[in-house]
Parts: sequence; C-alpha cells; structure tokens
Amino acid sequence: MKAVILAAGKATRLRPVTLTMPKALVPVANKTLIGYAIDVLKGAGLTDIGLVVNDLDSPIPQTLGKGESMGVNLEYIVQSEQLGLAHAVNLCRSFVGDEPFCVFLGDNIFQDKMQPLFHDFVASGTEASIALGEVSDPTRYGIAELDGNCIARVVEKPKEPKSNLAIAGVYLFRPSIFDAISRIKPSWRNELEITDAIQTLINDGANVCPYILKGWWIDAGKPDAIVLANQLVLEDLPYTPAPENKDQIIGRSEVSHRVLLGQNSQVIDSVIRGPVIIGDNTIIRDSYIGPYTSLGDNVLIEGSEIEASIVMSDCIIRDIPGRIDASLLADSAQVVAAQRMPATRRFILAENSYVQL
Repeated sequence: MKAVILAAGKATRLRPVTLTMPKALVPVANKTLIGYAIDVLKGAGLTDIGLVVNDLDSPIPQTLGKGESMGVNLEYIVQSEQLGLAHAVNLCRSFVGDEPFCVFLGDNIFQDKMQPLFHDFVASGTEASIALGEVSDPTRYGIAELDGNCIARVVEKPKEPKSNLAIAGVYLFRPSIFDAISRIKPSWRNELEITDAIQTLINDGANVCPYILKGWWIDAGKPDAIVLANQLVLEDLPYTPAPENKDQIIGRSEVSHRVLLGQNSQVIDSVIRGPVIIGDNTIIRDSYIGPYTSLGDNVLIEGSEIEASIVMSDCIIRDIPGRIDASLLADSAQVVAAQRMPATRRFILAENSYVQL
C-alpha cells in the first residue's frame, strides 16, 4: 500500500511564518510537521509516499529530497492550482495505481499512531476508512454521521451538526474513489471536495468505516494551534534525567529533568524547566526558559524569559523585559531591547504579524 501526503496549500492562516517557509516544514518540538506524518506512515509500514506540492522548486523537495534520510521513498506530484482535496487526490492516480492507498493531510499531528486503521484495511471489505476525532465545535469541520459501524453521511461545516466527530485528515481508499471524484462537481468554493467524493461512495452503497482516534489531535493551521501542538508533543516526552555535562551546563545554572539539550549548546547562568527541547549550537545566557518551549539550532537568548513558545533556528532574543509567552518566532527573527536612547520600540513586520506589548 502506498501513501499520499497533501502539502500544496498556501497556508495563508499561518502567515507571516509561511511567507518564506511552507507549512509542512514548520517545526513542532524541533521536528517538521511533515516529519510527524511520515513517522506515522513508516510505523504502519508505508514507505512509498507521494508528496503533493505546488511547485517542484518549493523548499519541500529541496529540503526532503528523495526521502532517504527519513527512511522513505518520496515522489513529488505537482498541484499547481489549489482546486480542492479531491482534485489533489485525483492527481495521484498514476502514482497509487490499482492498490489501496492512504491520504494524509500534511498539517495534522496525532497522538494516536493509528496502527489498527492501516493494518485492518487491506483485508477488509470496506471501500474507505476515515479517521475521526471528537471536537467541541463541529460547525468548523467536515463532520461524519454514523450508522452503527459505518459512516452514513459526511457534511462539510454543518450549521446544525448531528455529530461531533470531525474528519481528521487521514483517509484510506481503494481505486473506487477516483470514479467517485469523476462524478462530483465543484463546491461554492470552486473546489472538488473530498467529502463530496466520500458521500458519493456512500450513496453508491459502499462500506465506509470510521476509525475513532484515541488521544489528542491538532489541525496545525494557525499559530495558536502550532504552539498548542508543541506543548502536547513536549508533554508526551518520556522522563529523562537533568543534563549534567559541565561543558554545557555552566555557572549558576539550574536545569530540570525532561530537558533535551543539543550538541554544542550551552546553558550559562540560566534556569530551564522542562519539558523543553533545545537544538544544536544554541546559547542561553542569564535567562529563564520555561516549560513547553522549543528552541531551534543556532539560537541566542540573553537576559530574557520565555515560556510555552517555539523559537526556530538562527533567532536572537536579547534583554527583553517581562516574559515572552505562547509565541512563535520564525527562522532568523530578532527580538532585542534598544541599546541606546531613546528606548523606543521598532518593528519590521510582515503580513498578518501580531505583536502584544
């Protein structure tokens, strides 16, 4: 069985981070979003993966290559126009051939590794299996209504939902989905909706079964969701003792358990309370790093406090009064205090930036 990861979206909800970085490459606990999807697929034995991107010159194929470093075989499929999930799936027809296959949305993170979903599908008599997760506001999602052990109806963002089971972005299909896609029409968004194709299968009398997710899952499409995903992943870190390497823990530093410290990184006269993950070649001096924080490679933090945040690679945070909380800093961002009078505030902000003072 092959797999397809959809990662061609423009991720406008995650701007300004995604103005220069595709959403699939945004790090959560220092691993890319797409890395979590690949880990789930590898765990289920799926290593031949088609990756749908909007351009072969995008940073995704440039970064991931053919997938050797991740233990998978990647083949790229271009969706140059964003015409819906069903349109993207249809572009993968020659890649998947006549075998069952998985479709995985590349911006979702799951606590559940879904092994039974994958292992049971091939031998089953079902035409599709869909991962579903309980949500508090079903009006924001595609929702599945169940009839016993089968899905009876799928509805996109219902005004009066009859279920709180959201379609969570992992689908197992047989080739019959391509015939269903050929018979649907564009929605009001001028997109071919995968929910319409699934409903066509159901209307044809096909068996479409649910898989109810265990634990949390995050649609990491907005900055707040990315920060929450980072917290949930770090919360699941197993216990590790406090690092004690004297070449890395220097001076009057206090570092707790569940702190993962990268190569050549140093903590100097600082306090770190886990769970925290720190990349390579990062320097923390005279600072406090609170729980649920991820720092990338080559980061410098001096005279500052930060908690429950994601700081990507090559960032600088220096001499910031007060505590930085629940924040997302993209690669090479700098947050520094004025070093001379007047002590003014200066901003260079991209579209959809947000500053709280």
